[in-house]
Amino acid sequence: MRKDVRILLVGEPKVGKTSLIMSLVSEEFPEVVPYRAEEITIPADVTPERVPTHIVDYSEAEQTDEQLFQEISKANVICIVYSVNNKKSIEKVTSHWIPLITDNTDKDNRVPLILVGNKSDLVEHSSMETILPIMNQYSDIETCVECSAKNLKNISELFYYAQKAVLHPTGPLYCPEKKDMKSLCVKALTRIFKVSDLDNDGILNDSQLNFFQRTCFNSPLAPQALEDVKNVVRKNISDGVRDNGLTLKGFLFLHTLFIQRGRHETTWTVLRRFSYDDDLELHQDYLFPQLKVPPDATTELNHDAYLFLQGVFDKHDKDRDCALSPEELKDLFDVFPYMPWGADVSNTVCTNQQGWITYQGYLSQWTLTTYLDVQRCLEYLGYLGYSIVAEQESQAAGITVTREKKLDLQKRQTQRSVFRCNVFGDLCSGKSGFLQAFLGKNLMSQKNIREEHKSYYAISTTYVYGQEKYLLLHEVFPDDDYLSDADLACDIVCLLYDVSNPYSFEYCAKVFKQYFMDSKTPCMMIAAKSDLPEVRQLYGCTPLEFCRKHKMPPPQSFTCNTAAAAPSRDIYTKLTTVAMYPHARLRCMCTCNRCTFCLCQNFLNSELLQTVRTKLYAVVLSRHVSQADLKSSTFWLRASVGAAVFAVLGFAMYRVLLKPR
Repeated sequence: MRKDVRILLVGEPKVGKTSLIMSLVSEEFPEVVPYRAEEITIPADVTPERVPTHIVDYSEAEQTDEQLFQEISKANVICIVYSVNNKKSIEKVTSHWIPLITDNTDKDNRVPLILVGNKSDLVEHSSMETILPIMNQYSDIETCVECSAKNLKNISELFYYAQKAVLHPTGPLYCPEKKDMKSLCVKALTRIFKVSDLDNDGILNDSQLNFFQRTCFNSPLAPQALEDVKNVVRKNISDGVRDNGLTLKGFLFLHTLFIQRGRHETTWTVLRRFSYDDDLELHQDYLFPQLKVPPDATTELNHDAYLFLQGVFDKHDKDRDCALSPEELKDLFDVFPYMPWGADVSNTVCTNQQGWITYQGYLSQWTLTTYLDVQRCLEYLGYLGYSIVAEQESQAAGITVTREKKLDLQKRQTQRSVFRCNVFGDLCSGKSGFLQAFLGKNLMSQKNIREEHKSYYAISTTYVYGQEKYLLLHEVFPDDDYLSDADLACDIVCLLYDVSNPYSFEYCAKVFKQYFMDSKTPCMMIAAKSDLPEVRQLYGCTPLEFCRKHKMPPPQSFTCNTAAAAPSRDIYTKLTTVAMYPHARLRCMCTCNRCTFCLCQNFLNSELLQTVRTKLYAVVLSRHVSQADLKSSTFWLRASVGAAVFAVLGFAMYRVLLKPR
């Protein structure tokens, strides 16, 4: 909604422009009328639309043409005043004033015009027969009002219509020549209908109509009022009501009827509640709400956003096969001004045998967008109407900004659900196959991927100690000279080499030494194409020796050449585990949750142990230790006994955990 409205009154001398303004303010006809009234500001609380209104007068005797042109350029609406008993003033409307205003306003941003016939008290006839042809000739004219400054007839109505012409303009909504809504208005209302159709059956039932009514007008419709609305549609248009619900055809007819009956404010209230501006475009502030993300933090969808997206998926998965066919996907994105997902999506997330995006793949793609480009995700949620349907202030309510990674490392625990793994490797080392194998595609399936549909990202879910997490793989292009910050920023580094190529490992060793040897980011070496005969790598040491030297886990064998079966996902679970616990040296790399190492790690990371440790620290650190205590042998004896007991308990726990092995 506009912050204010500026109304300019123009016209021939002595037609009553100043008298109209003074009659409005003083509510009586002035006996003495100056050449020009000073600019008047009407506060928002006394106007029907609750918007401050500035009324500006023009006087040919006191103002220059340049001043007039400046006022025209600043005005939101212009009232052209004529005298109903003066034919010359009526002729000047078309011969002088409309051309003058047209020449001094932007062609693509015309101001609405109001024709004002003053001094109606001096004649018994109406001037409307003369004015109607003018209104039909110029589309910028919103309406015509006959009034009398002397009798105070239609004075307040005049300025209300002027306000309304700015706040609820007809031009963007309706074409008088065609007597129908304009295409942009139809497009906007169609999207609003689809967002409000929560079950995607093409009908707004009573429950959905009431939700729509509460959303736009803050109150539901009474049952009888609902029936009256549907009866009006039934009488005037076929297929407007189906199964006792309002169809899109009926919804559009109702708004056409509102506009034709002069109730533009009803349609504008709906459009503005769904965040459309005066040009029937979605506000940028709506599509891109403010969201602060610290440099070392990441962005994820929260539980409410996932529930909303699940609902969107369910209402478009019409055949209930837990996958979106191309037609269903097109229908889902019909509320977007463009298709947001390209052909590469089918090689970025999990699909079914037909290549359709599965439910898991659908949520994975949204997770990927949120992680890589949260502003784009906010825009997409805006098109889907997240803030309306979920009744949130903005799409930002569906985003969780994680704490900075350095705090996770300090506290040795994380609440993140998405972990990024950047995959490095020389040309033809098998990086693309490694990414596609994560999506369940073996080597045979990967041969069907077209080059233009190739993706350099792959994302899916893994389970770490029973917790579902997302692992995001990013294939990094080999470049000996430069790696950007985006290439280096990740939770774990995957160094992948081809066991059948003697020169493949050298690239991995070089990347590690140049970028990650002194980094806190954990690294893992992957021996790809392990189904092929392994050759000796032409490097100073073997991959195993290299890993031992730099305190990395031993190279992990991997192949995606698995005949008809899907490749093993164990390696991806290991990658996610190391990304979650970068401080823990998971040398066994089994993540089985049964071996001694895993049990110890679980125990050390458990909330119980963390709580006990915190309380012990609090007791020790909060206790006041005096100089006398430090010199007392009793104090040191108690401290020694406590340390010994703690050591014995720790050793006993270790022996208990060691027995199953």
